[in-house]
Amino acid sequence: MASTHWRIVARSDNDLVCVLRDAGAKVHRFTEARSAIEAAPEGSGVLILADGYPHETTRLDPDVFQRARSKKVRLYVEYPSMVPELTFGSPRALATGYWGNILERTVIASDAFGESLRQGRILMIHDCHHLPVAVESSHLVVAQVAGYDTAVYGLPSTGVHPVLFEAPVGGILVATTKLSQFVTARYAPLDAWEPVWRMILQWVEPGAEIPALRWIPTVRPSFSRDDELPRHVEREALRRGAEWYRRSGLLVHPEWQARYDRESNQGPATPDWPDGHRAGPGMPRGSKVGDGRYGLLEGFRSKIYTDGSQSVLWWRRADNAGASAGALALAGSVLNRRDLTRIGSNLGDWLVGNTRLYGGDFAEPKHSAFGLAGWNDVPRYYGESHGYHQLWGDDNARAWLGLLRTAAALGTDRYDERLTQQLLALARLTSRKGFTVPSIHLPVLASNGWESHFNSGYEDLSPHFQAYVQACLLWGANATGSPLLRERAIRGVRRLMEMYPQGWSATNDQFNQERARMLLPLAWLVRLEDTPEHRGWLRRVALDLTGDMDPSGAILTKIRQGPTSNTAYGTAETTLIQANGDPNTDLLYTANFALVGLHEAAAATGEALYSDAEDRLARFLCRIQVRSDTQPQFDGGWFRGFDYRRWEYWGSDADVGWSLYSMETGWISGEILSVLALRQIQTAVWDLTRRTTIPSQFRLWRERMIPTGLTVEF
Repeated sequence: MASTHWRIVARSDNDLVCVLRDAGAKVHRFTEARSAIEAAPEGSGVLILADGYPHETTRLDPDVFQRARSKKVRLYVEYPSMVPELTFGSPRALATGYWGNILERTVIASDAFGESLRQGRILMIHDCHHLPVAVESSHLVVAQVAGYDTAVYGLPSTGVHPVLFEAPVGGILVATTKLSQFVTARYAPLDAWEPVWRMILQWVEPGAEIPALRWIPTVRPSFSRDDELPRHVEREALRRGAEWYRRSGLLVHPEWQARYDRESNQGPATPDWPDGHRAGPGMPRGSKVGDGRYGLLEGFRSKIYTDGSQSVLWWRRADNAGASAGALALAGSVLNRRDLTRIGSNLGDWLVGNTRLYGGDFAEPKHSAFGLAGWNDVPRYYGESHGYHQLWGDDNARAWLGLLRTAAALGTDRYDERLTQQLLALARLTSRKGFTVPSIHLPVLASNGWESHFNSGYEDLSPHFQAYVQACLLWGANATGSPLLRERAIRGVRRLMEMYPQGWSATNDQFNQERARMLLPLAWLVRLEDTPEHRGWLRRVALDLTGDMDPSGAILTKIRQGPTSNTAYGTAETTLIQANGDPNTDLLYTANFALVGLHEAAAATGEALYSDAEDRLARFLCRIQVRSDTQPQFDGGWFRGFDYRRWEYWGSDADVGWSLYSMETGWISGEILSVLALRQIQTAVWDLTRRTTIPSQFRLWRERMIPTGLTVEF
């Protein structure tokens, strides 16, 4: 069979043109449709691709179609301005939720793709702009559907938009969007797009011999599942991960501080952001990058643009700043990189300096919120509610732990007074049973006073919200000898273990994330009181968690159920799977905290159960660390979700805020890099932070913040 000559109207850098040429195919490229059709032999085909997408449709006129029909030339057209006998509406973007999450995905709607892609399979055309049109049937559609790989509830009865179909007039295959941007815009999953293009090419040239279509994803894991890892892979992952902070463009620079101030203070209640709630494009590539003195943005949202970049969250958070400061200070110390140490130090100084997060009421000793940290630093972040009025116990705990690591890595005591105040502030919101309220609004706390929480019998059986607060109190009990901190922390941990597992509340319906969070306080409880019972608690939770480890080192996600309908998809904070067995691991809520907990458990016990599992997980994280030459802002980071069967970033993108492609400065990179640094120097947070002036500061502040006479115990 003679090799096919592919006649394509497109720029030379079009993804399909490049992939075909790399495969050895003969590509004849044209700049206009008329020339391509005239050059095409009778009965052959022409592909007319969307060079102007998404801003301009592909300009076509009736003469083009008439000439193709007269020569019996089959046409594949993308994003066309017109097609005979069809009426297109104005370009439409994918529907999104308030937080900017994408509600619609692409679904296989016919049998045209054979066994490779059956009806109901889900794909992602990122940032899909498409032309509304009414047709009787379509091969690909866009709709809001629940499911991991498959639309488990089928297509909805309304809101289904054709994306790829054969025109009624015949001889024309229409894509209402640009399918040929599949590499640049990171269309997913990878294994679906070769069959899509094989079907299109076979339609254009029936009987043609189509070469294997292969391409290297622009954003990909650093190593395959089976690659032999280099000897110093963890040290290299630490270096790349620390340098990611500057490559990311998230460190605020003074030259664009004004833009941050303008955009983060934008009001009123529902600001006009391009991608939802205070999310939009980051600074242009080549913009100056800060050094931590002005803080850092939270991270990347899951939305992927047509050029492969992603939406950025335009706010600064205390927990992300604290965790990132600790990671960079540790990385700089371990790698002997003063530039990284300086960024960590600057972030710590910024956080405890005159910011909305640690200043104002939080710095006023007579205020009930004294010592705490606000969540984020923007006004009217949700309705009329200010971000710095939101007080989350677990976020305060992680900010505290990050700042504690920063101080230890820098060998400084300049944060110790503030750390002491925050430790006591966490204790003030911890009930007699050892539980803190998950969140509280600052005006409410000011009105009711901290004493109402401190002397209450409140109980919340959620390690997601409780475990890290309890870990802080356990560390404080050891450092200061405080019976108050010891008794309340142990009481809360004991109650959680009495109710394990059936009584626990699983945030986002994800039970392994609760186990992962619980490892740290259980490990530190063994440090504080090394008893058979406490070791047994730790071992039980660890065995249950590591029993759900894939051979690759990934931790399985386990849930009761995913979204219960198509309309429920994308409407709540949730997991990245639809049902147990979907091969996705979660780095925002599970793997990151599991690494922290296993590391501290191994140091506390010396047992191989924990160190072996930690080693497996650390190697897995090194393998899936992002590598990208064309999108350097992601190189060295980690996305929230990873499909360990496909070995790519894929999953259900249903989470309303922090979904599949989210990349967090603190929650993910901050926690992972801190452990990678500690592994290099063979120590743990518990040991690293022994030298501190917090005990002396505690003696100064204990009675001022929690007078002995107000303490009521059982």
